[in-house]
Amino acid sequence: MHQIERGIYYEDSFLGVTLGGLVFSHGTIMLDSPLRPEDARIWRSSLLNQRGGANRLLVNLDAHPDRTLGDRALDSTIVTQERTAQIFRNRPTIFKGQSMESGAVWETYSDAIGMRWAIPDITFTDQMTFYWGGPQIILEHHPGPAPGSTWVIIPDARVIFVGDTVVKDQPPFLAQADIPEWIEALELLQKEYADYVIVSGRGGLVPAETVHAQREMLETIHNRLEKLAQTNAPAEATEELIPDFMPQVRISGERQTMFYNRLRFGLYHYFSRRYRSAAPVEETHIEEEED
Repeated sequence: MHQIERGIYYEDSFLGVTLGGLVFSHGTIMLDSPLRPEDARIWRSSLLNQRGGANRLLVNLDAHPDRTLGDRALDSTIVTQERTAQIFRNRPTIFKGQSMESGAVWETYSDAIGMRWAIPDITFTDQMTFYWGGPQIILEHHPGPAPGSTWVIIPDARVIFVGDTVVKDQPPFLAQADIPEWIEALELLQKEYADYVIVSGRGGLVPAETVHAQREMLETIHNRLEKLAQTNAPAEATEELIPDFMPQVRISGERQTMFYNRLRFGLYHYFSRRYRSAAPVEETHIEEEED
């Protein structure tokens, strides 16, 4: 667990996403969940050892299974943006995801199948503010990478957790994205939060150069897809674009297939949804059936 400021932590060693922890005299606010229940117990214990107040909240920065499947193991009141909560309401009780080679981390964890979802308890639309015996904590809706994407902003500490708005050394998830909105969010991040410590939900601390590179990559993807759409190409043609984008991320050998699949899956579904009038779906990265 890494400390950014007093009471503000992040953890990047668990399977899933980079977690955040805000520990103050009124209690602890956890940002996202580790995938494995055993990791959730370790994470909760680590935060408890920081001796904050007795209250506990869990904030999901969007609805992706990598950051939400482990919610139940944290045994906490859950807060999400309303559009994220709507996705939860449309899910069955038990996760029965079929591996679709979407490049998600949960696909590497065989015990993910059969896990039970935890339903959000509290929702917000645009913004929610907490005062938990420390600095002001602001939850803000910033769609782009996902419909309910949320930032957690601590102005007094100049720290911001941005979820999948910026990802480090890996390609972005595109299947549920709105790329023009995403680019707008990155422009805001560069303009209004240039002097903040930025914590990515996939990669931990990120410098301004990473934010800039993320924006450039998305602008390139958007332009290439716009041109492809003008040729009346099928969605399958998006796979031809992948070699142009893979060199833009630092990819180790064991993750190369995962990241290729992430781009292939994301480009195909984004193109189908935005340019080919396919009916939008809330979660194309998983298939689930009622229990």
